[in-house]
Amino acid sequence: MELELAFIPSPSRGVIHLGPIPLRGYAFCIIIGVFVAVWLGSRRWVARGGQKTTVADIAVWAVPFGLVGGRLYHVITSYELYFGEGKDWVNAFKIWEGGLGIWGAIALGALGAWIACRRRGIPLPAYADAVAPGIAFAQAIGRWGNWFNQELYGRATDLPWALKIDSAHRPADSLDAATYHPTFLYESLWCVGVALLVIWADRRFKLGHGRAFALYVAAYTVGRFWIEYLRVDDAHHVLGLRLNDWTSILVFAAAVAYMVVSAKLRPGREEVVEPAALAVAEASAEDTDPDAKDAAVTDATDAKGADAGDADEKAADGDGEKTAAGEAEPDADRDAEDGAAVPVEAEAKPAKNL
Repeated sequence: MELELAFIPSPSRGVIHLGPIPLRGYAFCIIIGVFVAVWLGSRRWVARGGQKTTVADIAVWAVPFGLVGGRLYHVITSYELYFGEGKDWVNAFKIWEGGLGIWGAIALGALGAWIACRRRGIPLPAYADAVAPGIAFAQAIGRWGNWFNQELYGRATDLPWALKIDSAHRPADSLDAATYHPTFLYESLWCVGVALLVIWADRRFKLGHGRAFALYVAAYTVGRFWIEYLRVDDAHHVLGLRLNDWTSILVFAAAVAYMVVSAKLRPGREEVVEPAALAVAEASAEDTDPDAKDAAVTDATDAKGADAGDADEKAADGDGEKTAAGEAEPDADRDAEDGAAVPVEAEAKPAKNL
């Protein structure tokens, strides 16, 4: 009796119709990932002194830009799937069928975030540091969309955690193989590890000025390199390596260089990430701190009391002078009564004509 090997099953279909409305697993994974990224990013942003709604407001710009960038990267690097003889270029717009390049999504998403940050007077590196772990978690969730679509799997294998692929989705050169490396699962778990690494390193070393985001990029590209090497879907090759492998190498080098240079030029972390939030916090503290108000009233009262006391003293000194002058006059009268000589001013005499 032949034992049936263990494997991970694939969904029989990636879409469920609720009446006329199609509910696609790939789209749900992307949407859930975005919500997780915004939620975690908001918590980290507030912890660094920002406002609660800032991350969501900027995401309104970053997410659409990221989706467009991810799709553009995929279409450009896999143009043969959409253009040429027998191909329908309209399929290039069918994003729900899968096909988002993370490199394009991060690049164009960063452009959208930069525009929104400039409008709010926020430094982009600080924002990127706050959302970096959330982006990694979003990627971990989004990769399960590939599971729903039965795509982007690896080489054939009989490992216990192998992924079973239906014959309609298998490569033409291995139709007899039923199970493959679940590269979507490898990358999902790797992204979870990257997110936890960034959170730990940020707490331990107080990363700032974009270095937490650079750490996320560098760590992700390491995993993407070996996972990409396992994949068997069609891709362009350069010097024996898939195009995304070369992209991983270049992006990794750029991220590490940025961390080194940034640490030398701007060590530490930004003290203020959102000036508007700081102003609101200071105004709120003044309005809600009764001790500060009481202290201010007490100081004002003491100051007024001190001024009033000084005035009374001055008034008292003036009365004393008047009293002394008043007492001197009777003495002069008594001297006159006693016959004492009283100095009298000489009368003015008319001048003689010479």
